Amino acid sequence: MSSKQSPIDGLREYFGFGEPGNSAVERKLQDIKRRKTIRRLWTGLGIVLFAVILNWSLTTVEFSLRELFRQLPEFADALTEYFPPTTYYGIPFVDVMQYWEFIRAQNLFAASQVTIAIAIAGTALGLPGALFFGVMASERVVPYPFNFLFRLTMSVIRAIPALVWVLILIPLGGVGPFTATLAVMIDTTGYLGRLFTDELEEIADGPIEGIRSTGASKPQIVSFGMLSQVFRQFIAWIAFDLEHNVRVAISLGLIGAGGLGLELNIQRRTYNYTEMMACILLIILLAGTVELLSQRLRSHLRDDEVEHTGVLEAFATAPAKIARSMAGRR
Repeated sequence: MSSKQSPIDGLREYFGFGEPGNSAVERKLQDIKRRKTIRRLWTGLGIVLFAVILNWSLTTVEFSLRELFRQLPEFADALTEYFPPTTYYGIPFVDVMQYWEFIRAQNLFAASQVTIAIAIAGTALGLPGALFFGVMASERVVPYPFNFLFRLTMSVIRAIPALVWVLILIPLGGVGPFTATLAVMIDTTGYLGRLFTDELEEIADGPIEGIRSTGASKPQIVSFGMLSQVFRQFIAWIAFDLEHNVRVAISLGLIGAGGLGLELNIQRRTYNYTEMMACILLIILLAGTVELLSQRLRSHLRDDEVEHTGVLEAFATAPAKIARSMAGRR
């Protein structure tokens, strides 16, 4: 290769390609350059589009840094009420006894029980519907497009938040724990049912074909060939949904459905920041405890070996397995 020959010409000469315009190497390099240019254009367009949407969002909500900084002194004053100061042996501390006295005076532990009861009852009542819609929405059980009707029903349920379900159900039971439980039940049916469907779509075909080859009926195939494969995953999702429903029950209390959320809303409306913080701390303790138990259970189910048993047998042995997981035994 001469000193004036370009690297591309050298490659062309080495591989025996024809004229520069017809070189495969040159065409490949041009193709790479074109794709890189297109990628940069799409990236730039995406950045511009994101900036436009962000600007529209900030304008719509009237977000203003000036207003934020103007309100900071007022928020700083409120912090002393959120965290009432005191001293122990001359050292400044937060006066946690004010929180404790309010919790005892208002019996917030009873309110916590209402919140937990709403979450547990709503999850338990919504579980049969979630299982029914979750199974029927699977294309492995109901052929397309008929399974789409069940998917559509769950999509409609999920499109309406639990807070809105409470408002819809007010004529049925007013605003209280009863209505909140119904709202959590409906929300669980749509939310948990979709998770069940997704699990069923990913199961192995082997056990299904094995059960079918024995001449089993359709319910037996679904029970022993399908549900037995995903039983542990279902239990894990139920635990996760219960954790989610505790937070939902708290938020429903903010509109008068009872529990800790109701007490928090009362203190918010009366600007009792110390009492608000007491409610918030109890909410953190409650939600954190449920989340910890849920994570431990799901971790145990993930690490354990999958056993292919019938769904009825799996349900019968579930309490013992859950008890072992809570005790931390393998």
